[in-house]
Amino acid sequence: MIKDLHRYPEMANPQLRPRYSGVATFFRTPLVDSLEGVDIGVVGIPFDGGVTNRTGARHGPRAVREQSTLIRRYHQATGAAPFDLLRVADVGDAWLEQPCELSGALDEIQATLAKLHAAGVAPLSVGGDHSVTLPILRAIAKDRPVGLVHIDAHCDTGDDYLGSRFHHGAPFRRAVEEGLIDPKRTIQIGIRGSVNHPDMWRFSHDAGMRVVTMEEFSDQGWRWVAEEARRIAGDGPTYLSFDVDGLDPVYAPGTGTPEAGGITMVEAQRLIRALDGLDFVGADVVEVSPPFDTSGLTAQNAANILFEALCVLAPAVHRRKSSTA
Repeated sequence: MIKDLHRYPEMANPQLRPRYSGVATFFRTPLVDSLEGVDIGVVGIPFDGGVTNRTGARHGPRAVREQSTLIRRYHQATGAAPFDLLRVADVGDAWLEQPCELSGALDEIQATLAKLHAAGVAPLSVGGDHSVTLPILRAIAKDRPVGLVHIDAHCDTGDDYLGSRFHHGAPFRRAVEEGLIDPKRTIQIGIRGSVNHPDMWRFSHDAGMRVVTMEEFSDQGWRWVAEEARRIAGDGPTYLSFDVDGLDPVYAPGTGTPEAGGITMVEAQRLIRALDGLDFVGADVVEVSPPFDTSGLTAQNAANILFEALCVLAPAVHRRKSSTA
């Protein structure tokens, strides 16, 4: 910092300075090189090698970082104060040395996330395409499977596609096969859109996942869906994954596979808030594709979803740390 403070000493905290100033970091938190003392690490994963059609999500973390500078410190609706509760820091990007080699790229992501896990840092990740969730889970769930609250237009439990088993339409099938998530403690919310096969998501149903279609979501409402998610996830460790194409394209046009008739921003925000109390061990927001987001609306909404996720992740991390202190 080269500017001297004269009138407002509280502005030594970058989060209290004008939001248009400074170098953009996630939520205007410190950008750190060391994980020492960090409780929640917000990490960008600029990778879209798993995309099957419209690329561009590799640019998502940078766009969400910029929009997240608009987020203030306290949650007006819930009273959540994640930055007071724990040390939250921008830990940079899990950038890749070999992004064109798919399996190796996922290994690189896993290695970076494993460093956070080994340091006791809970990951709040920004993709990137949805294939990045698999290496995140490999890093944080290798010792025991976790439950999953998955908000998306697609189940992402496909199989081989165009020669790869590791694309953005298959991470949760691979995660079940590798013992990283418990399908009986998994709920997939907002599923909709056309498919190329009537049994496209058969794996989800056969494995025992709870699939909430958009029709059921619309009929029952977000409160009911939140209670269903709490019932399915239970008391065990749980991961939250939010694909922005779960939102209606009115709110998230900048994504690779938009599907009409989705969740509204208000529904998404209130749904996540209602999950407070679950034992979250990490979360991600994925599939923001800035080339299709000419207004910046998708990145802005993704940043707000990221804040909602932070506000339910932080209390869970705090409870665990308090119980082991």
